[in-house]
Amino acid sequence: MSNAFLILEDGTVIEGKAFGAPTRNVGEVVFNTSMSGYHEILTDPSYAGQIVTLTQPHIGNYGVNVCDMESSKIHAAGLIVREVSELPSNFRSDASLSAWLGEHGVPGISGVDTRSLTRRIREGGVTMGLLASHVEATEIPDLQQALRRAPSYDSQDFVSSVTVDAPQPVRLGERPHGTVVEVGEGHGAAHCVVLDFGAKHSILKHLMAAGFRVTRVPHTTSAADILALRPDGVLVSNGPGDPAQLDAQLQTIRDLAQACPTWGICLGHQLISRAYGGETFKLPYGHRGPNQPVQDLRTRRVEMTSQNHGFAVVEKSMPACLEVTHINLNDGTIEGIRHTELPVRAVQYHPEAGPGPNDAVGFFHEFYLSATETR
Repeated sequence: MSNAFLILEDGTVIEGKAFGAPTRNVGEVVFNTSMSGYHEILTDPSYAGQIVTLTQPHIGNYGVNVCDMESSKIHAAGLIVREVSELPSNFRSDASLSAWLGEHGVPGISGVDTRSLTRRIREGGVTMGLLASHVEATEIPDLQQALRRAPSYDSQDFVSSVTVDAPQPVRLGERPHGTVVEVGEGHGAAHCVVLDFGAKHSILKHLMAAGFRVTRVPHTTSAADILALRPDGVLVSNGPGDPAQLDAQLQTIRDLAQACPTWGICLGHQLISRAYGGETFKLPYGHRGPNQPVQDLRTRRVEMTSQNHGFAVVEKSMPACLEVTHINLNDGTIEGIRHTELPVRAVQYHPEAGPGPNDAVGFFHEFYLSATETR
């Protein structure tokens, strides 16, 4: 195996073995505590611009099944693992993890002490990094210089690269390459328009399973154009980056909420909060993994949830019109809100849980009921 290097913004150089594509990418170095689901993680558009460290030490043993991808391609900028398996053992596998990364032009590095790196991130916060695969040690000074010149994660617009280009009706099905959500006519009784900031396929599947006919629209679509589609409800989706970069869409969210039930997931939760005067802040190392306990303050029920976010809503900034409905039991951050007068609700966690537990899947059925009760 060839050499690979992970360069951190403080100048630290971590050497390992290369797999995946022979290239180099800059991104924010984060960690995810999932024990499985690496291809769902890597294809989640919310990971655009991030280099993902997996805390499970052995990765790739079941290969890659493209039918479980969360979008049409890998969005993460790179992958860091302790040990990578080159020989997958799974009858559903279409390719090895390394070959799949190579096909998508994404570098990987193995042989890294991921436990040490994870502790470093937990103690010092996320950091910018450059992952270079199939390079020599003599190139390290040039790599460090390239990282110093790179823009910070928070300053970049990633949503424009992951949203759809035009309105798209969605249906379940299988393309030749296995993608499980494709363009076509839906048959649901109610119509949901997804304001697409980087929606995962699992979200679309759960919406349709709940009874919706679904249409995705670009995140810059106006409220007037969305309402012309005659939605019964609007979902503000998950997506990558700093929500403060998207304030131009806040008036659209307010206008939609006046016209029909408007719910949000992850980034959508942050944007709905900001639309009514809430503020957001960057978490030191984020919540990324399927083991996050969340309590519903209305029922006191605790749900294990899948999460992937680096920002959260400032509790003291919450306006009077928004009620906190869920909190994270690990750090007390806000995990859910509802509007006190309008049919508006949002959750910070991922109720579709791809990958992860299914405790919170009822979110989609409640959304369907909200969207159909006034029809």
